[in-house]
Amino acid sequence: MSNNTQTGADKGLGFNKLVAMIIGSTLGSGIFTVSGDMAASGAHTGAILIGWAIAGVGMFALMMCFFGLNKFRPELTNGIYSYASEGFGSFMGFNSAWGYWISALLCNVSYVCLLFGALGYFLPAFGAGNNLLSIVVGSVFLWAMAALVMGGVSNAAFLNIITTVAKVLPLLVFIIAIIVFRAFDASIFMENFWGTGEVALSDQIMGTTSATVWSFIGVEGAVVLSGRANKSSDVGKASITGFLCLLALYVLIAVLTVGTVPIEQLATLDTPQLAGVLEYAVGPWGAALVNLGVVLSLLGAFLGWTIIAADCPYSAAQQGVFTKFFAKANSHGAPVSSLIITNGIVQAFLIVMYFNESTYQLFYGISTVMIMLPYLFSGAYYLKFAIQDKGELIKTGSDKTKAYIFGFIGTIYGIWMLYSSGLDYLLVSTILYAPGLIIFAIGKKEKGEKLFEKTYELVIAVILVILAVYSLVQLVQGNIQL
Repeated sequence: MSNNTQTGADKGLGFNKLVAMIIGSTLGSGIFTVSGDMAASGAHTGAILIGWAIAGVGMFALMMCFFGLNKFRPELTNGIYSYASEGFGSFMGFNSAWGYWISALLCNVSYVCLLFGALGYFLPAFGAGNNLLSIVVGSVFLWAMAALVMGGVSNAAFLNIITTVAKVLPLLVFIIAIIVFRAFDASIFMENFWGTGEVALSDQIMGTTSATVWSFIGVEGAVVLSGRANKSSDVGKASITGFLCLLALYVLIAVLTVGTVPIEQLATLDTPQLAGVLEYAVGPWGAALVNLGVVLSLLGAFLGWTIIAADCPYSAAQQGVFTKFFAKANSHGAPVSSLIITNGIVQAFLIVMYFNESTYQLFYGISTVMIMLPYLFSGAYYLKFAIQDKGELIKTGSDKTKAYIFGFIGTIYGIWMLYSSGLDYLLVSTILYAPGLIIFAIGKKEKGEKLFEKTYELVIAVILVILAVYSLVQLVQGNIQL
């Protein structure tokens, strides 16, 4: 959403709120499950550390792309998808917006499952978080969050600061407890450091990618909500600050985890695996603490992603990327139509989850692959922008060098994310991208514009539909394993 369209009700996201939005929306389930998910994929200590190193460099480069584009192209608010449109045309911009939106709402689907799975530790009736009671109560919770956001994005963001502080405390207790109880064992940390040879190191590293990307989804939240920031300069600073805090926390907990529980045992722990780790180290109260942390963490993350998921099509509609229907706001500046449609789709997926007994890992895997394309476009646009700029906006040589470096690394990392996600997940993503063509066509008709500006866009659309049909057939026949 451009700044000149904001009302007083929209404003209010300063630096602290933006950082809290990043940490609050990013620090969801990943930190409680990521090491266990990596171990379950066959990764051992060495591969896990390499995976975090790759993610650290790659995601930092993407953050610097966001930072640089916000500095040199501040008029491109809601950058995660406006960058794709500016750099590669309206069709690519739309698909970037669509992919980000679907990823965001699938985040909330997975969060409901894990939230009530964690509550199941205290209230066994909730089971693993995907039974009938969990879906019913989760649905009530879903629409309660919608009602909160209806009262105004800024007010909801303030509550997010409170939940962010609340969720960090159990993680700090985990770190302190591992150290104080001397649960970390160097021999466990070094045991089978590179694996047993059954899984190649390269495959182990690839197996970490989905988990690391999932852990950082949301770190670009300040850029997505840049149109609501008090000052444009706060957006880039908040992005870098939030990212560095998160990376330090993730790596520290990963090291402590693989040095406390042997990898083979870690791979078999129930979700959230961090609960089993702390129970192994200090006893049952450790599992209770972590499950409480998961509940608090997901409450904040769910709120953050409700805001982001609803704001994505709303802002895209205001920019003419989505159909006008999504651009309706209430007197508080909340995206009412977008919020209702978004939560309606989440509700539908919750019903699917119940009848198919789907797990949280399935939805976060699909959510991760859907967001990879918007990430790739962001890095690629910064590289393209750096190459094409003739000194009109990037005035100094050092800024130009940084733009080349971070744009190149961000692009390469985006390609790596797509490659390492695996063919099955890529095929499933085409099924979710294809319906967006209908919304794209409606939006183009509303503006009286030609459907495809370039021939290659039509070619891509045809290939997308063919792949979606093929993938759907393969999925129904059970040939795609997720």
